[in-house]
Amino acid sequence: MDYKVRTRVRQIVVEDKIPVDSQITILGLTRTVRISKNVAFIEINDGSCMTSIQTVIPEPEKFPVLDKILTGAAVRVKGKLVTSQGKGQKYEVAVESLDLIGEAGADYPLQKKRHSFEFLREIAHLRPRTNTFGAVNRVRSRLAYAIHKYYQDRGFYYIHTPVITASDCEGAGDLFRVTTFDLDAVPKKEGKIDWESDFFATEAYLTVSGQLEGELLATALGDIYTFGPTFRAENSNTTRHASEFWMIEPEMAWAELDDNMHLAEDFLKYLFRFALEDCSDDIDFFNKWIDKELIATLEGCIKFEFERISYTDAIKLLEKSSEKFEFPVKWGIDLQTEHERYLTEKVFKKPVIVFDYPLDIKAFYMRVSDDWKTVRAMDVLVPRVGEIIGGSQREERLDVLKEHLKRKGITDLEPFGWYFDIRKWGTMPHAGFGLGFDRAVMYITGMANIRDVQPFPRVPRWAKF
Repeated sequence: MDYKVRTRVRQIVVEDKIPVDSQITILGLTRTVRISKNVAFIEINDGSCMTSIQTVIPEPEKFPVLDKILTGAAVRVKGKLVTSQGKGQKYEVAVESLDLIGEAGADYPLQKKRHSFEFLREIAHLRPRTNTFGAVNRVRSRLAYAIHKYYQDRGFYYIHTPVITASDCEGAGDLFRVTTFDLDAVPKKEGKIDWESDFFATEAYLTVSGQLEGELLATALGDIYTFGPTFRAENSNTTRHASEFWMIEPEMAWAELDDNMHLAEDFLKYLFRFALEDCSDDIDFFNKWIDKELIATLEGCIKFEFERISYTDAIKLLEKSSEKFEFPVKWGIDLQTEHERYLTEKVFKKPVIVFDYPLDIKAFYMRVSDDWKTVRAMDVLVPRVGEIIGGSQREERLDVLKEHLKRKGITDLEPFGWYFDIRKWGTMPHAGFGLGFDRAVMYITGMANIRDVQPFPRVPRWAKF
């Protein structure tokens, strides 16, 4: 039996590509089964779209297998595509043969009723079969395609940076260690762990970012981007943090901060537009059931030019406001979500790019301004969320980079030798940013928890499936 010769439900109900009276085969999971004396109806969903297809069996007594088909069962239906006589659907399938491929008993957890997201996280291996999580995964897949298309069409080269690394790009120290040591008998030398005896002969970690390696490739190839998993051992139990997540990190040689801001704005608008056009049926679902302002929010981000404002001017606006912020405002603080949302939702009523942040709150690799008070950093803020992109012009001057590291309290510069080399030989201005893919999916779908846009989330005290 060839199970692959089939028609996708999407081809019928979304794309409208299958002519009436065509002989078709539908393979999928049953959503509902209704049997009466003269007719039976099986609603089947194959995951290709939100909508299910109704199949009609005019003489149920000729199909004894119906007694075994319950919600969740995998079935194969062959028949003719016809115009539906009922309400709620344009087409249905007049069944000629019906096969039960995989049974599902009455204890199947996903019966036809609403389930809480909290419950569904406990059965993450089954939740993609629901409407919401089927839509999340379809949108996630299409957005991944859109990311590659955007950069490939613009001459960027896709590069693969290492998942295992010896460097901490952000300097925060929240790293997952990689080792082959027997943890009950860790070798020591002079009272300290003997890392030279480990697999890589040095301390190694799961990467927090591909940026540093991306800079090296950009100086050789011009424009590059990375798109892959990153890891943070940050013990944050919030709706926006995960221990494993995917990042998109473009890096451009011969680029400065203005080029970086332009790319970030154009990239976000492209993704929002792509989602609205390419994933319209799923986005309509999210707009109806998850966030009734979703489409308006995305369309607003596309319509308006992003506001650009320096950090210093943003602080002045916040200080003059009558808002009672939980976190007091003064020059030198790291903007909190409440500050970012105030700027985007109440002051400018559109996305905002804040640039030139205080040197003391940003990373060592950002280009230092002449007064040594600020760096050429930028954050893209969007309504209802706050920061969605963070980036900077990188420091291309070797002497300034070394001085910055020392001021950050990093005195051992030997591990940065390879990073210094591209400043030592043929240095050039370059810039880039990072977009957390999972947070972008959250924003585009309206989903409120990062655990619900990742198929199998990894968060503190949770690594199931």
